[in-house]
Amino acid sequence: MAIEVETKDCTQLGDLELAEMADLCADGPLRFEVGTLSKAAEGWVLVSLAREAGKLKGFSYSTLERIGGTPSVIVGLASVKRTAKRDTVLRAIVADQMRRAVMAFPDEDVLVGTRFATVSGYDAFRTLVDIVPRPDYIATGEERAWGRRLAKRFGIGANRYDERTFVVRGDDSHPEVLDHESLKPEKVECYSEFFAAVDEVRGDALIAFGWATADDLLKLA
Repeated sequence: MAIEVETKDCTQLGDLELAEMADLCADGPLRFEVGTLSKAAEGWVLVSLAREAGKLKGFSYSTLERIGGTPSVIVGLASVKRTAKRDTVLRAIVADQMRRAVMAFPDEDVLVGTRFATVSGYDAFRTLVDIVPRPDYIATGEERAWGRRLAKRFGIGANRYDERTFVVRGDDSHPEVLDHESLKPEKVECYSEFFAAVDEVRGDALIAFGWATADDLLKLA
């Protein structure tokens, strides 16, 4: 059965859909309830709902916007149900977000930024280039500035963000990250070093970003 993704304005989310999202979260490590999901909807523009045979398998809040003039896809709270098809679900959600990006920003490279609590989140970046942070690479001053811009976009104060490690210090609550557990952890194991400073119990998260090139996006148009 194919994975079907519907992306719509957050204002169109109904109580039943919020309840479905809360049920999905209840099965994972980030047990967000309807109240938190409803509040998150107020802070984001779009929500993507991935279903298989009518059952919710994953969701993602996001916004298409320009940050300092740069076309960007900013991904907020997202979660993928732990099933045998979870990698496929994540790819379907990301592909839909990229298709919308090329429609909003034709012929432009697009920055994609989000937060991860675990290394599995890097699965979402498989089609991106110039990912930061990445192994055997020292981020430039401009890339560290992008980390600060994203932290600000996520409403994170400078006192909680370390621009050297790209780590956001938690506040003992569940971080609103892209939550996913990879089926092939060996594919993203190379990024594990960046989570050495991430305290999951405290609710830390890693800010990461990469670029979708105009040429790659054009293939999705």
